[in-house]
Amino acid sequence: MQKSSEGSKYRNVLVARFSALGDVAMTIPVVYSVCVGNPGTRFIMITQKVASTLFINTPPNLVVIGIDTKTDYHGVRGMFRLKRELVKKYDIDLFIDLHDVLRTWALAAAFLLGGIRVRRFKKGRHGKYELTRKHNKHMLPLISSRARYREVFYRTGFATGDLFMSIFGNKKADPELYSSVSSPKQPGDLWIAIAPFAKHQGKIYPLQSMQKVVETVAKWPHTTVFLMGAGRDESDVFEKWSATHDNVKNLALRRNGFPCELALLSNCDVMVSMDSANMHLASLVRLPVVSVWGATHPYCGFMGWHQEERNAVQLNLPCRPCSVFGNKPCLRGDYFCLTGIQPQMIIDHIRQALAEAGITV
Repeated sequence: MQKSSEGSKYRNVLVARFSALGDVAMTIPVVYSVCVGNPGTRFIMITQKVASTLFINTPPNLVVIGIDTKTDYHGVRGMFRLKRELVKKYDIDLFIDLHDVLRTWALAAAFLLGGIRVRRFKKGRHGKYELTRKHNKHMLPLISSRARYREVFYRTGFATGDLFMSIFGNKKADPELYSSVSSPKQPGDLWIAIAPFAKHQGKIYPLQSMQKVVETVAKWPHTTVFLMGAGRDESDVFEKWSATHDNVKNLALRRNGFPCELALLSNCDVMVSMDSANMHLASLVRLPVVSVWGATHPYCGFMGWHQEERNAVQLNLPCRPCSVFGNKPCLRGDYFCLTGIQPQMIIDHIRQALAEAGITV
């Protein structure tokens, strides 16, 4: 793997990705790999403050900064002020925009006016429109978001090999990192994480049906089920699910932090997740994910890193996908893409994913 002369001439490269947690998580395998492959360059990653805590065990040439874009650096003036501060502190000589929205356009303009080069990744908006439009869909898989991130580094001349293994390298996380959630996993134990929520209705499997999945797997021998979520409403749902099962753990109200949750996930055997950030968090620790898809589709390019499409649970409907993010009203009015998935389909996929890992239940 060779680095071109163009990539080697940059000493301090600013990389930006704000927005949703899952989108930021998808940058990590690429950014870490680029850092490892280009040790002579310092990379400064800016993102939302909460997302910045995802970047643990970082390469030595990566600096991660959490930015408050709603108050401290709001609007165009805020982006220009941010540019001045970053250049003064880090002597930035290249800006790579991994977001491509108005906020990062303003930041890019500030760098360009200062004579600093800018590179921007390509979202592929037209391809996503053709895939999600109501009629005459082009049902072909699009380039993944990670490949699009990688492509902009490649165009700039940086080595872009897939050098990332896991946030924790080639090992499971130390049990001490998740000790606030669980005692250490014992030989023969089966740990299953289930994250049934998502931001939009078009990506949430009916909760009554997911409860049946939880109740079924909770009866398997030596099994602990960890319910992943956040907030009072989600916790109230989980309390009902875990009321009659000592081995079903509600983590929704615990403020464990991402290092703890990622450490726990690295020791799990499988996760059940929607097309949501949890799928991408599990991917960062190489945890197999049984992902449930409704209004969205893996073809849009948001499948988890190194996740297998055979583990995706979905129905083949002519209206799917109708949305890139699951935020549009259902054209049928009944969300059959989700309500039509039987709990046994998810359970069968869990068994299949476990069997591929040599675990029989």
